[in-house]
Amino acid sequence: MATISLRIDFGDKRLGPGKVELLERIAKYGSIAAAGRSMGMSYKRAWLLIDETDRIFGQPTVERQQGGKSGGGARLSPLGETIVREYRQAEKRAAEAIAAQVFALERNIIADASSNGEQRN
Repeated sequence: MATISLRIDFGDKRLGPGKVELLERIAKYGSIAAAGRSMGMSYKRAWLLIDETDRIFGQPTVERQQGGKSGGGARLSPLGETIVREYRQAEKRAAEAIAAQVFALERNIIADASSNGEQRN
């Protein structure tokens, strides 16, 4: 089954599925490091993506909490929560809007094209 991927360009800055998934995982795990690890990326890479997202919107998308006895953590700011919610809604609406065209394209896929090494664009 085909899926779509939504990327929103704000000039030379981009918001896409990777950054949004990272935000979702920060909300889930309460940690930038744990969210990054769950996606197979380093803390530094995760932090850079969050920093880039903050620069797109001009304000923090994640609230960092300093370590202590139980260690530090992170949670989404209200803006971060809004980004995830609105992006996922836009993604859903885009998928619904082009469902017929995606289905028409899927009907043209030759079942064994991927198994014999052919790539179609």
